[in-house]
Formats: sequence, structure tokens, C-alpha cells
Amino acid sequence: MKVAVAASPEVAIPTLDWLLGSTHNLDLIISRPDSAIGRGRELTPTPVSVWANQHDIELYKPAKAKDFDERLRDYDLVITIGYGLILPQYLLDQPKYGFINLHFSLLPQLRGAAPAQRAIIDGLKVTGITVFKLDAGMDTGPIYLQREYEIPQGLTAGELLEELSLLGPESISETLELITSGTQPTPQAAEGSSLAAKLSKDEARINWQDDAQINVNKIHGFAPNPSATTIFRGQSLKISRARTSSQTLPIGQIQFSDNQVFVGTGSLAIELLEVTPAGKRSMVAAAWANGARLNPGESFE
Repeated sequence: MKVAVAASPEVAIPTLDWLLGSTHNLDLIISRPDSAIGRGRELTPTPVSVWANQHDIELYKPAKAKDFDERLRDYDLVITIGYGLILPQYLLDQPKYGFINLHFSLLPQLRGAAPAQRAIIDGLKVTGITVFKLDAGMDTGPIYLQREYEIPQGLTAGELLEELSLLGPESISETLELITSGTQPTPQAAEGSSLAAKLSKDEARINWQDDAQINVNKIHGFAPNPSATTIFRGQSLKISRARTSSQTLPIGQIQFSDNQVFVGTGSLAIELLEVTPAGKRSMVAAAWANGARLNPGESFE
């Protein structure tokens, strides 16, 4: 089968590696245009663009749906993985078998841009991946297959995405077999749908009045990007790993004892494990507390 892949993030790479060694012909990579990143606003290619250049595969980077030309008519199938652009039906109809998408949730649950992150934030115990045929809706197309994944306690969203990406190669392989055999996908269930909206920096601010588990879920769901944040001595502090404890403290108050850092919430205190102070690199929370020389009763805002 002659296939193209439309993808941008690193989670697509396990599937790209598999396709490269498969019997299918991977002739085209479609990715988002280079974007300005960091303080220097340097134009930076997507991880998938880098991969395409490394493997000498044609790279196509249209900025908008209207910028696509007619080349997709020459392909049997386009596989999308976190591409980052909603495509109109006339483009989806161009390849022989249309488009399929590798989505990181068990649809219709968590449709949208941040399914793995929202799974952690919502405290789900089980999520998974779905391979479905794209239509013009938001992750509403009929399903070829799904695979469940039990979420280990303490996993961050970044780690969950990495785990789910490893389910991609086998799932895409099975889906391509289903397509070539003429198997039709199954319409999504009408009930149980939910939205996994893109994360925002405003939403990332920790509310210490919330329950301890809610805060831990938020910290892990926002890690590594954009990171859950709080304010300490007038500056932003990112928190990327934590766990609940059996202690109680006043809301927002910090306690550093026996090389452990605890913060009061609306229920029990949580223990901070990994933080990133403003302008510095990620570090163990105890190392941060040692350097900060905390005052008795000091709190996060």
C-alpha cells in the first residue's frame, strides 16, 4: 500500500519507524510548518519533520488546509498522528481509502487535542488508543480497532503518551490489514463522549484549596508541558511530580522536614517530588527547598 503520514509530535515516531521497515511504501511525510520556539524565537521543525529529513523522505508542510495541492490523490491512504490541523472532507476523500487517525484515548471518550493529559487530570485508571477513519468532525469517525492501557499510579502525561505511542505500530499494522481485506469500521457509540480540550497556561495554575488527589492529578497531567505552576516569593514555580500524603497542613503552607517537602491542600497535604524554579532546570524538590531556605509557615500563593 502506498501511504503518507500526516504527523507532528514525537509520539508518531514509533509508527513511522515501523512503516519504514514494513512492506508498505511510505513516500510522503506531511507535518506542520516550522514554529518559533524559546526565548530566541528560533524557527524549529517538528520532531516528525526532523525524522523525515533524517530518512530522506519527501516532506510537505502546508500551513492551512487550503494550501494542500492534489498530490494526495496518488496515495492509497494517509495516516494521521497528532498532526494538528483539522482537514475538510474534500481532502479526506482524495486518497483511495481516505485517512485514518491514531488517537490516544478510547473514543468516544476524550475527543480532542489533549486526550492523554486529560486522562491523567481526570484520574482515569484505564485509557488506550483508537484507530478510526477520519471524517470532518472532531474525532467522530468510525472505529477500526481499540487497545486498552491501564494507567500506573504516578505516571505523568508525557510518560503516558510515550507508552501509548508504543501501541501504534501493531495497531496500524492490523488496521491496514483490515482495510485491504475490505473490513468496514464500526460507527462510534452515541453515548459516553467527552472533550479533551487543549491545555492552557492559565488552567495550569494550582489551586491549593482543591483536594490533594485533584492537585496531584493536575501536576502529573500538565507534565512536562506546559507544567502545573504555583507562585513562590513572587515568582513562578513549576511542579512536575508529586504524591499524596497522610499529613495535614494549612492550605498552601510548605513544610520541609526529613528531606521531604509537603504542601497543604483542601484535604491532606501532598509531597512535592520534582520542581523547576524560574530560570532554572528541573530538580528534586528537597534540593530546591534546601536552596530556598524556607521560613517557618511560608506558603505558596
